[in-house]
Parts: sequence; C-alpha cells; structure tokens
Amino acid sequence: MDRYLRETPILDYGSAPIQALIHERGWSELPEFERARAIYYFVRDEILFGYNADDGIPASRVLADGFGQCNTKGTLFMALLRSCGIPCRVHGFLIDKKLQKGAMTGIVYYSAPQEILHSWVEVLLDGRWYELEGFILDKGYLGNLQAAHPECTGAFCGYGVAVKDFQHPVVDFDRNDTYIQSEGITRDLGIYDCPDDLLQEHSQAMSARPLFTRVWISCWRGQGYANLTI
Repeated sequence: MDRYLRETPILDYGSAPIQALIHERGWSELPEFERARAIYYFVRDEILFGYNADDGIPASRVLADGFGQCNTKGTLFMALLRSCGIPCRVHGFLIDKKLQKGAMTGIVYYSAPQEILHSWVEVLLDGRWYELEGFILDKGYLGNLQAAHPECTGAFCGYGVAVKDFQHPVVDFDRNDTYIQSEGITRDLGIYDCPDDLLQEHSQAMSARPLFTRVWISCWRGQGYANLTI
C-alpha cells in the first residue's frame, strides 16, 4: 500500500497548511470510514467549484485557492486522504467538452479541445475500491443549478454536470460510488498511482483559465446562477 500513500510534488501533504487543516479538523482521530467521509465533504462543499490556473498545481495551492475542478479538487482530496493514512489512486479519462458548456463560456469554451482531461479518485476502504467523482461540484452550486432547471427530471449535460438523473445525482458518500460527470466520459486513460504520473502522460494546457477563473468566481459570489440556461 505504500505506493497509494506516498507524498509527491503534487500531493504535497507535508506542507504546513495541509497539516494545520488536518489538525484543526481532527480527522486523524476519527475511525477510518468517518475520516474519509469527512474529508470527502470538506473537499466537495468547502472547496468551491471553479477553474484553477493549471491542473498540475500542488494540493496546498488548491487549498489556498479555495476552489477547484475535477483534477485539482481530486489532488487535494488525495493529499488529505494519504496524510490521514487512507490509500487512494487516480483514474484518468477524457470527457466531451459539451458538459462544461455554461461553466466555461466564450473564448475559453470555444478554444478548449473537444476532449478535456478528467479524473476521479479511487479510495480503498474495507478492502474495496470506491470510485468517487461526486466531490467536484459543491452543494451550493449544484443546488442553484437544479433550482434554475426544475423542469429537468432526467438526464442533464452542461455546467459541469453529466448525469442520468439531474435532480437526484449520486453525490453523497456512504460506502458507495459517487458520480457527477461520468456520463460525459469519452475515453478511459487508466489508473495511476498519483496525479503526477497521470499529468506526465496526459497534461493539457488551458491558457485562458486564469482570466476565466476570476470572471467565474466574481459571477458566482456576486450574482449566483438563478437565470442559467443552456
């Protein structure tokens, strides 16, 4: 299990901010499943959905940003899990960019490749690997999006979502797999010990992200998403 617990440049869980957070939350003192569950909900709801400057930033930077997307929130999730002694790995994919339409807009969306690098985290608990993807969208963002589209009771694709049941996606973790973008997957890239290895083989530049992130976060905090349409 050492390979699924080691620290890496991206999974920099020895950094002072990450260690301070773990100590403050008391996660290491919880039973293993409750420890993993508490970390899951922290990453899902206290790290907002948004786009960082790059997929390859370390976990400590994601924590400092306070927001992230599939790959970067996954990085922080893995770092926190490993620091608390819970084995985990990353599963890489490509997704159709249409599921990001609305979350990505304008030049950022149209300049993005048709297939975008995506990943979820697999966590080993009680002898089983759980596939966890439902941490990508925070509860506030998803709730606002659902409220904006009450008429949608089936499949939905857009704004960072690709699910079969939009009003009841499986995003709560209680010894089950969770998914929020899985219906948009176009290609399986395989399982990797750490995001460092995944990105070494499949890095993807998104040069317009820093500007987009500032605009997106400003919109989210100032106006919400009451009038979203696809």
